[in-house]
Amino acid sequence: MKYEWRKQDKKIYLPKANPEIIDLGPMKYITIQGKGNPNNPLFSELVTALYATSYAIKMMPKKGITPKGYYDYTVFPLEGFWSLEPGSLAFDKDKLTYKIMLRQPDFITAELFDMAKEKAAKKVSEEHLNQLKLEEITEGLNLQMLHVGSFEDEPTSFAKMEAFCEENHIERISKNHKEIYLSDFKKVSPNKLKTTLRFEIKYK
Repeated sequence: MKYEWRKQDKKIYLPKANPEIIDLGPMKYITIQGKGNPNNPLFSELVTALYATSYAIKMMPKKGITPKGYYDYTVFPLEGFWSLEPGSLAFDKDKLTYKIMLRQPDFITAELFDMAKEKAAKKVSEEHLNQLKLEEITEGLNLQMLHVGSFEDEPTSFAKMEAFCEENHIERISKNHKEIYLSDFKKVSPNKLKTTLRFEIKYK
């Protein structure tokens, strides 16, 4: 049966529009890092590198290679950790730093990752291919909620999340946060975008 994250992983990717606590274990990702305004061309280039490599893995059986343990699956949504450059006193998109990623199925190995990069070389620059990494990431205890609307309106949702922390004796560990993009922001109007927002917490 095809593994579909919208069905099997609802708790992880499809929270409600109210803050909720989640404890996340280790998961495998292909990642790449960048900095600066995400509206700049670099961000799109890095996203392309992630998808080209991830689809190369998914399509291997159609190319005559069936990895051990392979199962059909829906490619996972784009995710990203966001922060500001050290010393930034105010929010400035040009000072943003990020690590964007696509989760991978459990059967992924370093060998398969290298094969996928070779297959993606026609679509991705050598510079960006060399920046790609296969990582296992454990996010641990987090607060998350669904944000509906433009990225510019995210502070409203973060305010709700921080109020939830205050009411429940929870501490936000840092201003860094994660976003999971449930909508195609190239096709969906800004007021209808769906984004999972998440940040790390601990109990006071």
